[in-house]
Amino acid sequence: MRDLLANEICLFDHRLQLLDDKALYLPEAEALLVSDVHLGKAETFQSMGIPIASQINQENLDRLRGLLAQVQPKELFILGDLFHSKQSLVPEVLMSWDTFLKETLTNVSLIIGNHDRRLINSLPPLPMNYQADAVALGSFLLSHEPERPRDEALNICGHIHPVVRLKSRTDSLRLPCFFVERHHRRLTLPSFGEFTGGYEVDLVENTCAYVVCEGEVIAFLGG
Repeated sequence: MRDLLANEICLFDHRLQLLDDKALYLPEAEALLVSDVHLGKAETFQSMGIPIASQINQENLDRLRGLLAQVQPKELFILGDLFHSKQSLVPEVLMSWDTFLKETLTNVSLIIGNHDRRLINSLPPLPMNYQADAVALGSFLLSHEPERPRDEALNICGHIHPVVRLKSRTDSLRLPCFFVERHHRRLTLPSFGEFTGGYEVDLVENTCAYVVCEGEVIAFLGG
C-alpha cells in the first residue's frame, strides 16, 4: 500500500483496510474488493425517458482505476451487480468496461449478483472471471448477498447498499457506510457506484458502521 487514505481495523483477527472511496483492501490476500457498481444505471433511466447524464459511468471507472494504481492488488473482486439492467448494456457502457479490463494488469472476478443474473447471458465475451456462488478466499467468504460463514470465516458481502442517517436538531444526512455485524461474522460493503441509493441500517448491539464522509472513514458503534 502506498500513500492511501484508509481506516485500518482488526476484525476477528483479520487486518482490513476500509478505503475512503468505498472499497476494501485485504492485505493478507492482496485483494481489492468493491460491490454494487451498477454501470449503465443512467442508461436504464434514459430508456424510460428520464434525462440522466451518462458521465457517471466514466467517473466510477476512473475511481476504480485510481484505486488499482494506488493499491496495486493481485486481484480485484466485484461483489455483484456490476451492471444495472439489460438496458444498461449499450455499446458505450460495454466498450468502456472492456477497455478498463484490457488496460488493467489485475485479475478481475465478478461474483454474480441479483442484477447480473438477469443479463449475464446478454453480455459479450469479456476478459474477466465469473463466479456464480460465494468465493472462499483464505478465511474470507466473499458473496453478493449475505451468507452464513462456516467455521471461523468472515463473510464480506454487498447487495444492501448500507447507509446511516445522522441527525441534528435541524437537519439529517444519509451517508454510505461499511456495516459490521459481529454476531453474524459479517462485513457489508457500501455500494461503489455513485448513483445507487441506499438502505438505512440500524446500529444495535454488536454492530458498527464505518461511515464514509468527505474523504474520511468514521466509526459509529451500535448498542
